[in-house]
Amino acid sequence: MYGTQSRKDLAFEYQSQVHILRPSIHARRANITVKFQDLYGFSVEGNVDDVNVLNEVREKVREQGKVWWALEASKGANWYLQTQVTSTLKTSLKLSTLVNAITLKKLIRKGIPPVLRPKVWFSLSGAAKKKSTVPESYYQDLIMAVEDKVTPATKQIDHDLPRTFPGHPWLDTPEGHAALRRVLVAYSFRDSDVGYCQGLNYVAALLLLVMKTEEDAFWMLAVLLENVLVSDCYTNNLSGCHVEQRVFRDLLTKKCPRLATHLDALEFDVSLVCTEWFLCLFSKSLPSETTLRVWDVLFYEGAKVLFHVALAIFKMNEEELLVAHHVGDVISIIQRSTHHLFDPDDLLTVAFDKVGFMTTTTISKQRKKQEPAVMAELDQRSRRLNSLNPNEKR
Repeated sequence: MYGTQSRKDLAFEYQSQVHILRPSIHARRANITVKFQDLYGFSVEGNVDDVNVLNEVREKVREQGKVWWALEASKGANWYLQTQVTSTLKTSLKLSTLVNAITLKKLIRKGIPPVLRPKVWFSLSGAAKKKSTVPESYYQDLIMAVEDKVTPATKQIDHDLPRTFPGHPWLDTPEGHAALRRVLVAYSFRDSDVGYCQGLNYVAALLLLVMKTEEDAFWMLAVLLENVLVSDCYTNNLSGCHVEQRVFRDLLTKKCPRLATHLDALEFDVSLVCTEWFLCLFSKSLPSETTLRVWDVLFYEGAKVLFHVALAIFKMNEEELLVAHHVGDVISIIQRSTHHLFDPDDLLTVAFDKVGFMTTTTISKQRKKQEPAVMAELDQRSRRLNSLNPNEKR
């Protein structure tokens, strides 16, 4: 475990993880498809250009790791925890704290080294604080308490386990399925309002791969659903997700007006791509390291990051989308683009430098503006379904 390793051991493990991908000589001579596993065990399919991009990314990750190690050496192992501006510090803010906060924000946007990701996420997201408020045996007690219990949530979880990243060398094994099931079932009993929603299986699976332990993955899932993301995103009627899509539609009109007008003319509904993005947090759409780079920022800056990234994807493909003639063409362009976004910096540069500034307060106001219309629409839908099934109890 990371907590028992020395800094030297961590550095060695980190260097061994960031290996160079070497396609065969035949693949280098011809622009053919090559297959390989990424850092987290996912099968990746691309051409030699994609491999070259990934090798460049690995080199950047290695260089970024040196920056983090240097800061740990000069500022201390947990220097990034000295960045929170509390109410008691507002009037007498230490310059060192402010400098650390600015440095940390820039560093996180450039990426947290894979070997440091578990402890940095756990600390900065609030998961460690959330865990500290309950008895140390909370997770194990919860697992034992819910063992063998059957609910609609557990039935759906069991149905989704084999469909969660099929073919992954660990997740798609009895051991991987069991670990993922325990995390998801435990959380479904912790929060009965959420229970289980399809999409959480992908999120929890990726958390397991990063955090290494079930308990840490559980607490990361808890802080994500209870503190980071908008409430009601994973409830039964997905009202929060519907609100997010409406907010995104307005932001797209504001940030990319020409593209939004063209998509409206095609009768393209952003929910065709955004539902999966917001429910799975891009884990099914982007390559794993690109997804985790998005999550690096998400856990530090909050849910507004999802809008930055979603807008960036449309903005990066704007010119091609403007000449699309059918809804299917739009979906194909977006999916092809996201599946080959192997360089996280390409995406995040657009997301934060070209999309424009957005505050959490602004996003919150947009959500409140959209909530009444969403709730009215969902209520109307529910009434319509009840009228079609008058004998069915809801």
